[in-house]
Order: sequence, then C-alpha cells, then structure tokens
Amino acid sequence: MRKLKVTIKDIANICGVSLGTVDRALNNRNGISEKTRKKVLQVAEELNYKPDYMARSLVMGKTMTIGVVLFDLYNRSFAQLLNAIELKARKLGYFVYITLTDKNPENELQCIEYLVNRKVDGIILFSVNQGNEFDEYLRKLQIPIITIFNYISNEWEYVGIQEREAMKEATKFIASRDYKHYVYICPPLAYSGKSNIYTQEERVNGFLEGLSESNIDSKPQIIKNREYIQALEKMTFNEKERTAVICSCDLYALEVLNFFKSKGYEIPEKVGIMGFDDIDMLKYVTPRLTTVKYPIVEIGIKAVESLVHKIDQGRYLSTPLLEYEIIKGESI
Repeated sequence: MRKLKVTIKDIANICGVSLGTVDRALNNRNGISEKTRKKVLQVAEELNYKPDYMARSLVMGKTMTIGVVLFDLYNRSFAQLLNAIELKARKLGYFVYITLTDKNPENELQCIEYLVNRKVDGIILFSVNQGNEFDEYLRKLQIPIITIFNYISNEWEYVGIQEREAMKEATKFIASRDYKHYVYICPPLAYSGKSNIYTQEERVNGFLEGLSESNIDSKPQIIKNREYIQALEKMTFNEKERTAVICSCDLYALEVLNFFKSKGYEIPEKVGIMGFDDIDMLKYVTPRLTTVKYPIVEIGIKAVESLVHKIDQGRYLSTPLLEYEIIKGESI
C-alpha cells in the first residue's frame, strides 16, 4: 500500500505547535525559539518530509524557479557559470530551468517562451538578440530579467565586466613585451551586424585601442572565421620580429597553442599566445596560458542574488561591474 504523503499539519500535530511555527522552522525564518526549530526539523527528518512545491507556489504566487538562457555548454566557462547559478539558486530556495540557443536568435525566442510558459519567476539571459523590437518583446513579458555578457540596452539589469578595458589592458601588457606583429582571433566577429555580439565587439575594440595607446605601428591581422588554424598555417613567424596571437577566448587559444606546439615553434620565444576567460582546465596545460581572469563564478552568483532580490523584494540589487585580472602565464 502506498504511504500517504507527510504534510506540515502532521508535523505541527506531533510537535504541538501551529502551522506557522512549522513553516518558520522549515524555511529558516525568525519568530521561533531555537529549541522549537530543532524539534520541528528533527520530526520533519524522521518523517522524511518533502515540501509540496505546487501547493507552496499557489500560496506564495511563485513557482520558486528561475530560467537560464545560454548559447551552449561547449565553452567550459559556460559550464562553470551554470554550476555557480544552480548552486546559488538552490541555496536561496530556487530551482533552475536550463535552455540552450546555439546562438540562434529564433531559438532564443523559443527558449524564452518555454520558460515563460512554465511560469518561472525570473530569467537570466545571455542574449544574441537586441534592438528596440526585442526590448519591446521583453517588456511585454512582465517578468524580472537579468542580462549577462551581451549587453542589450540600459533598460535591463546587467552583470558583467568592462570588456573593452580588460582587453585593452591585456594588449598593452603584451605590447610591453616587445612583440612586433599581432594577430587577433575571434570567429564570432563574422556575425557583427547580424546578432548581438556585444562582448566580442568590445574586446576587439579594446585590442585595437591597446595597440594604438602602445604606439604599435604594424597593422594587426584580425581573423573572423572558424578556419583560423588554416590562416595561421599561411603565416610566417620568426624570433627577430616576434608575433603575438591574441584570442577572444581560451578555447581558441588552446587550439592555437596545440598548433604551434605541433609545428615545433618555441613559445613564447618565437610566438606569444594570450587567451581570455581563465577557464579551470588551464591548470593542466603547459606552458601556462597567459589570459584574462573572467569572474565567471561571481557573475553567476551576483546574477542570481539580484534576480531573486527583485522577485522577493521588488527591486534589483545594485551590482557594479565586476573586477578582472591579467593572469601572467608562460605563453607571453
């Protein structure tokens, strides 16, 4: 015979307290003594009590869920981000719906609709859409939204870093190491004007400004397609006029690093390499990649905190742009 589900009323009867007291104990709220709290929690554990989230959502007017819209999980930094979001959300009592767009604007709209139809309380959005029409679409949803990475407009809360300044500082650091020629690799730039690539446009502009402010005269080569390894194969590299290859993310930089190692090029004596993100797997790579430490975990945590504060308290937390750091590895 199927066992009947334990309710907070059962716990209240056993403990000899009110339903409100049980609710305070289970949700770690003030208003009860520590002795009573421990007694309620002990009874709940002994009875293997499981919250009825459907009933709870009807009472509270919330589903205690948030949605996340990302590109994909191929980039290790996205996996780190998602892990940080899920852990922080769960700590605050929320569950997470995950949707992936594959960088497709139509897929993104479908993902947002999916989340709204499931009545999530808020959405963390890494968007490829932008513009007035998209702003109007989001406004009509009447749901709290936090944007990350790709800035949409000043109408939406944003958690991120100063992308342009970070890449400018990284480029000036490289220029100070006496490199003569520069290659910049960023395949997403091929989508400029077609979709929202805010972070990538900011980074390449920071790269160009860094060269200018460092008085670098040689014209950089900017590679905007996925065949960047084939493009490198056509170039020549020598120790007298060293070349630095700057990549818009660590994944590209690792591919470049493997290419040069396979060709027997000495790094950084003949060619220097720099990435961006400081993904956790870099600790297994030699030489240690020089990169920009992106506060990916902190971005996930801050996004959840601000979104939940908006859901619960009616306003977002004031979140200034976060700090980044140049990681001075062995590849520059």
